[in-house]
Amino acid sequence: MKPDFKEGDKVLVSTLNFNNLKGPKENALEVRLTDKPSRKHPVFPVSLVKPYLQTEEDKFPSRKKNPTPPEIVEV
Repeated sequence: MKPDFKEGDKVLVSTLNFNNLKGPKENALEVRLTDKPSRKHPVFPVSLVKPYLQTEEDKFPSRKKNPTPPEIVEV
């Protein structure tokens, strides 16, 4: 089964068995890593990769959240 990713897609990579990865093969993806993991080899098995789904908070980081109003309890 071929992965359903395109070049440029954002993905999340599982760090399970991070030191045991070998590749690349047909069932592997090469990713551009950022920050600390960038010293790791950038090829991961497809089974350790899933699509990154952007949330509203990610799209608009400066937008303030509406705080949840306190719950009123009668004593």
